[in-house]
Amino acid sequence: MTASTETISATLLEWYDSHARSLPWRSPPGTPAPDPYRVWLSEVMLQQTTVAAVKPYFAKFTARWPTVEALAAAAEEEIMAAWAGLGYYSRARNLVKCAAEVAEMGGFPDTEDALRKLPGLGTYTAAAVAAIAFARRAVVVDANVERVVSRLFAIEEPLPGSRRQIRDRADAITPDYRAGDFAQAMMDLGATICTSRDPKCLLCPLSDSCEAKHSGNPARLPVKSPKKAKPTRQGTAFWIERGGQVWLQTRQAKGMLGGMRALPDDGWTAGGDGSGDPPIAAEWQSAGTVRHSFTHVHLELSVLKTKLDMGQMIGEGGWWPVAQISDAGLPSLFAKAARLAATQD
Repeated sequence: MTASTETISATLLEWYDSHARSLPWRSPPGTPAPDPYRVWLSEVMLQQTTVAAVKPYFAKFTARWPTVEALAAAAEEEIMAAWAGLGYYSRARNLVKCAAEVAEMGGFPDTEDALRKLPGLGTYTAAAVAAIAFARRAVVVDANVERVVSRLFAIEEPLPGSRRQIRDRADAITPDYRAGDFAQAMMDLGATICTSRDPKCLLCPLSDSCEAKHSGNPARLPVKSPKKAKPTRQGTAFWIERGGQVWLQTRQAKGMLGGMRALPDDGWTAGGDGSGDPPIAAEWQSAGTVRHSFTHVHLELSVLKTKLDMGQMIGEGGWWPVAQISDAGLPSLFAKAARLAATQD
């Protein structure tokens, strides 16, 4: 490391010692590393999700399943239901698989390479767990770090093409000591000071070294390639009620919202509209439409409802009390549809 990069890391760590965010999955600066289970769980939850959204889910999961062994022993449907509303449900499916593997291994491996072999741990998550939980030197680059490094070194190449250069620059300033604290310091700097809009350069401990700040317009970095317009798909969900209960099904493991409990629907996907065909012949009434945005697609979901006589059968699935629908663990899309249907006579 050159003197300048050593100065950057030392300055940032000194700032972190006084300004670190207090988060339930963290240890205070300079203290022993936290439980790897809590680090891993928080990092999986934080992927493409805000800290504010994750906090209550993290508290719920760690209270109910305080160890990776407890999580591994839980029923998959219970974990999926507890995850409902946090989104990106493939993370929850990988959470189940990873917990089982780690429990069988007797604990988390402590190297970045070994961690990367676990289900759901990509380059970023493996590096974060290695650095924060095991004090391994690892280059940890999330969206906050991308922003900080792009500005610090005035990287003009647009994302995502600049990611190789960003990682190389991040590697250059990553110290051999206090690896976890440095990774979290970079994240905190991006989250609280070097924000997407209106970066607080006067409060930034690295402002003297920041090339973008000296250029006079740091907010323009990182440069991002234009986003592609999201297509809008059409689908239909069906509220089937009988004797104060509603019919729910578990979605196929693969695909959008896979493995989640949900209302029956007409087979819509990210790639195409649904058929509009109901699962059974009945007198259907419109309850309205809900709209929901996924990562790559918007969805307009019509909601149809009907009431059945006590003897009528449907198929695979089960009945759930309408009065307890909020406890069913429905993903956000179907929770919206259920609220719409349940509030109409």
